Amino acid sequence: MQEITATELKKRLDSGERVQLIDVRQPDENAFARIEGSKLIPLGDIVKRMDELDPNRETILHCKAGGRSAKAIEVLQKAGFKGELKNLRGGITAWSNEVDPKIPKY
Repeated sequence: MQEITATELKKRLDSGERVQLIDVRQPDENAFARIEGSKLIPLGDIVKRMDELDPNRETILHCKAGGRSAKAIEVLQKAGFKGELKNLRGGITAWSNEVDPKIPKY
């Protein structure tokens, strides 16, 4: 499974790359802490909402620490999603640690 670090993702977003950033956490987690520009599609909904993902754009998935987003990648691949998928290593916790300490940790 391909991964990207929070620092690498920040550089790519700052350079204007148009990646899809998908948050697979629950709505209450997303309301508490979120990465600007991310779209919430909870893990339990990811396959039935896979048509919301553009297979022609790189998709980076994240959760709190990387486990649920890794699972989301697995289920999307099994469901036949053809686009490029990457896991944000360490999830939003890594984003808070490496990129934006104003993002609260939980």
